[in-house]
Amino acid sequence: MHPLKYLPLCLIAATVATTLPGLAAAQSGPKIPASITTPDKTETRIGTLEYVDGVPTRETVGRVLDTLDFTRALNAYNNSFRGASAYAIREGVHSIGAKDNDVVIYPELMDANSLFLTANADTVYYMAALDLSKGPLVIEQPSMGLGTINDMWFSWVIDVGFPGPDRGHGGKYLLLPPGYDGPLPEGGFYIARVKTNHALYAMRAYLENNDPKPAVENIKSHLKIYPYAPGGVGTSIATALEGKVRLGKNPPPPATRFIDATGKAFNTIPPSDYGFFEMINANVQNEPAGSYDVELAGQLAAIGIVRGKPFRPDARMKKILADAAAAGDATGRLLNWRWKMARPDWAYYSDSMWANMLWEGGAFFETPPPQFTKESMFKPYPPTGARTLDSRTAFYFAYTLDSPGMIMRIPDVGSQYLMGFTDADGNPFDGSKTYKVTLPKNIPAGKFWSLTAYDNQTRSMLVTPQRYPRAGSQSYPSPAAEPNRDGSTTIYFSPEKPGGIARGNWIQTIPGKGWFTILRLYSPLEPFFTKKWRSGEIELVK
Repeated sequence: MHPLKYLPLCLIAATVATTLPGLAAAQSGPKIPASITTPDKTETRIGTLEYVDGVPTRETVGRVLDTLDFTRALNAYNNSFRGASAYAIREGVHSIGAKDNDVVIYPELMDANSLFLTANADTVYYMAALDLSKGPLVIEQPSMGLGTINDMWFSWVIDVGFPGPDRGHGGKYLLLPPGYDGPLPEGGFYIARVKTNHALYAMRAYLENNDPKPAVENIKSHLKIYPYAPGGVGTSIATALEGKVRLGKNPPPPATRFIDATGKAFNTIPPSDYGFFEMINANVQNEPAGSYDVELAGQLAAIGIVRGKPFRPDARMKKILADAAAAGDATGRLLNWRWKMARPDWAYYSDSMWANMLWEGGAFFETPPPQFTKESMFKPYPPTGARTLDSRTAFYFAYTLDSPGMIMRIPDVGSQYLMGFTDADGNPFDGSKTYKVTLPKNIPAGKFWSLTAYDNQTRSMLVTPQRYPRAGSQSYPSPAAEPNRDGSTTIYFSPEKPGGIARGNWIQTIPGKGWFTILRLYSPLEPFFTKKWRSGEIELVK
């Protein structure tokens, strides 16, 4: 006989509550909000997700894992394109016989044969892939230069030339490799630390009287790149007496090896397929693990790219990576050609198709560039603390290198850019049609201005019979544009030169080939920044 059989009901209830407190709590517990529970079936953009009382089924696990891998691969593509692009430049100059620390130069200006992201034919380019793996390097910079040094993730190291500490007079730059803690000179050098074992030195020089030869002669006579010798020039005897460095003499710098790239066909642009991830893996293996941020390192590690480990994705992962590269390529193209649909705030003028994404977050993609006051002082904006991811993705997809000098509000210094990807009606440019743009008089360029046509696919200069797809105020390498009677200047884009139009006012296009253009203002003047001067829109000639 059960011992509770003859007890009153109230005593039975009390006994149960005392002996089984968990059961009582379960019977009287709080109501669980529906928002924190998972239904047995949920319809999402990645398909139907199914659960058994909150536990995902095997099919759901596979679906979510594929989505996670794709998402991380897409983020890795967009966030590391800069690293692949830097690596592709180094590989590209190697392909024409330039070794690390050799200088690649364009004595007759770059033309459409060389595939560089939105390079131009306005200035003399000279550049080098630098190797710091064996120790510090010295660059003896010639005068009248304009450029920058970036590491292998396109992170800015130091500006050189007019925007740099030498301010265009030239000087010695000492680049220190990762972790260097050896002796340093007390003076005579502009010193900068590099986070990667390799770096990119990229420079331009202006033409003199529309002639590149003086600039080329200056570069070849004075540019030197060589290892740093501690204890030589820059080190005092007093410092040596401290016992931390041995006095020495600077050996004669070795002769600089120049590689003439004029007219040479080679590629410096990363692939937009699975091969992209092989390229970024090669860059990761070449550089220190701490040379890029931990978030990007985590995204790359999540898809199997880890320094010191082999990258061996299986067939499933290769398919996901190829899909992510295609989506990443689409992202870069959306944010450039169709920026007005995604980021209308990038328009430089109201209701305009001229844009520049860098004004949003500046050169470091975080805070707009400082204002420049009438007192010739800078008024910085407060840091936002947030990375402007869209502008960074857009920039590195079509452009290279990074520097504060590329986006600043200083009249008569450096250069500024406006990008035109569509006509006034928002339609992409058709190479078989004729377009025109009118630049009002007093174009705000202290030195000169230019328009260059680029191939939609390669984002490099458009290949046409003209060789140099540009027009501008310089008379080299093509005739200078002629102004209209009212002082304005009209430039035509078309496959055939329109009747009655001067050669210097025409940029040739190719039927069946899309294009875009960049308006460059060298030494931009105040009316550009105040927008008192506004470029006309590019219009279809009907």
